Amino acid sequence: MQETALRLRVGHLLPYSMSDSNTTNFTNPSTFILLGIPGLEAAHIWISIPFCTMYTIAVLGNFTILFIVKMEQSLHGPMYYFLCMLAVTDLVMSTSTLPKMLSIFWFNSREINFSACLTQMYVLLCFSAMESGILVAMAFDRYVAICHPLRHSTILTNSFVAKISLAVLLRSGIFALPYPFLAMRWPYCRTNVIPHTYCEHIAVVNLACADIRISSYYGLFDLFSEIGMDVFFITVSYTQILRAIFHLPTKDARLKTFGTCISHLCAILAFYMPGFFSSLTHRFGHNVPLHFLVLIANMYLLVPPLLHPIIYGVRTKQIRGRLLRLFTPKGT
Repeated sequence: MQETALRLRVGHLLPYSMSDSNTTNFTNPSTFILLGIPGLEAAHIWISIPFCTMYTIAVLGNFTILFIVKMEQSLHGPMYYFLCMLAVTDLVMSTSTLPKMLSIFWFNSREINFSACLTQMYVLLCFSAMESGILVAMAFDRYVAICHPLRHSTILTNSFVAKISLAVLLRSGIFALPYPFLAMRWPYCRTNVIPHTYCEHIAVVNLACADIRISSYYGLFDLFSEIGMDVFFITVSYTQILRAIFHLPTKDARLKTFGTCISHLCAILAFYMPGFFSSLTHRFGHNVPLHFLVLIANMYLLVPPLLHPIIYGVRTKQIRGRLLRLFTPKGT
């Protein structure tokens, strides 16, 4: 009923929409129409203000981290290499969606080419999985640094970091490939309106007039095998880290190390919780308001890129010190 009402409400926007799905059949539409946030169209301008602000801060913060790590020779180490990779993935994920999202909010520019839509889908799925893999690598780095500090430099060598990075890249790229290929083969004969601000996988394939269980099942398989395993390894790493923290000799050392871990765990939760919630509710949350689902999916793309420069950058002593020297006039 909600989907039917949605189609009727936006019927004037649909060059490919139809009253009878049996009268027209096209395998691949030339364009999709991104609706934005269904039910909140009147508030798009107001919603764009915090979205644009968060995106601007995220871009400036992540570029600042990349600049500082490049300029500061002492920061050329495993932890900061992973931090730079995280900054790049954050920039790609947010930039692949926010400019188009703002064009919908500001200029009512809703059309997106079919190929561009599938490309956006692939980029988002690939880089979100890549970000998950990088968080695992950072958790492993923290585990070695806290639990085996004397072996840190011998374990996490530059070549080992490069191998981890390559493995994360290949895994993410390969696992994300079936999504656009499966979406490409479905016939879209009902409508080309996507009730979303970007080409989210389930939002796109739900438009197909075919049995899309393969796409849905593969999405769940990917979610629990790839992301689920990453969460498992992060949990194991931080369990060992917390055990090591409680064996530290002084209370001050325990509190200091624990404070660092808490900030990292907050960043991890900010990435995984909206992702799991968005993926599962899009499949099973039929009674959840559509605008709420879309807002949660947008938070998944906006909040982590905003928080990571603060948690991993500003709270890291070396980066904070370099940043202060950068903006402090010489001789003061």
